[in-house]
Amino acid sequence: MEITEQGNEASKQAQQAADSIPSMVEAIADKGPQTSIMSLRDVAVTFGSKVAVRDVSFDVGKNRVTSMIGPSGSGKTTLLRALNRLHDLTKGAKVTGSITLDDTDIYNGGIPTTLLRSRIGMVFQRPNPFPTMSIYENVASGLRFNGVKKKSIIDDAVEHSLKAAALWDAVENRLKVAGGTLSGGEQQRLCIARALAVEPEILLMDEPTSALDPVSTQHIEDLMSSLKEIVTIIIVTHNMQQAARVSDDCAFLLMGDDRAGELIEFATTEKIFTDPSDKRTLDYIQGRFG
Repeated sequence: MEITEQGNEASKQAQQAADSIPSMVEAIADKGPQTSIMSLRDVAVTFGSKVAVRDVSFDVGKNRVTSMIGPSGSGKTTLLRALNRLHDLTKGAKVTGSITLDDTDIYNGGIPTTLLRSRIGMVFQRPNPFPTMSIYENVASGLRFNGVKKKSIIDDAVEHSLKAAALWDAVENRLKVAGGTLSGGEQQRLCIARALAVEPEILLMDEPTSALDPVSTQHIEDLMSSLKEIVTIIIVTHNMQQAARVSDDCAFLLMGDDRAGELIEFATTEKIFTDPSDKRTLDYIQGRFG
């Protein structure tokens, strides 16, 4: 009896969450992407003989937030990591198809990976500041790696990036304090500032709030809304309400019969959450599976 009641309560909560989504997307509804900064065509990711992601194609709108949603195992993070060649570090990994950044193929266009990762930054699921390095040096690290030595340039970039990450007011008087002493939410914003310091064109975010408390999550979501004025954002999230709140466009991925992730639907967030073209998308956002 108790198990049945718990199941009914979980179903009720899932339905309530699904019912709340249409009102969330009203605030971000628009006419869709006007300019593409990145294009994916028939992208597949394999690890040895295992196909992890298969035949994904969509365009990423410039200065917009694109979310990737879907159940665990549908290939969202695998695809995200392919967008700045992080799989290059994995033995046996192979990315096929075409991923272009401003019409240049990131795998075959001759872009050095170090330059590519400056143009396409990454924020991971758990905050990963260099724990013993100061707040200042955390933000400056990418600039120093890229050969910037002039202190005035680094000073300006650190301040600008911390302000862009909505962290400056909290840390301006303790820039020499170790980054690892900050709270979880502050550490994640520090990681965002570190990524922003090298002025990327795209910022990849892999479930950036999953390890944070609700207040810190709200800070990061608010931050994304302002950051898209200066950088394109692609975010992986398991939280459908978050996708509805923060994203302009949405890609829904699902595991195929052969357990490979495949793109089911890509459209504006408004369409995905209010009028999806595929019944599987509707079933997922309404909490019928996943």
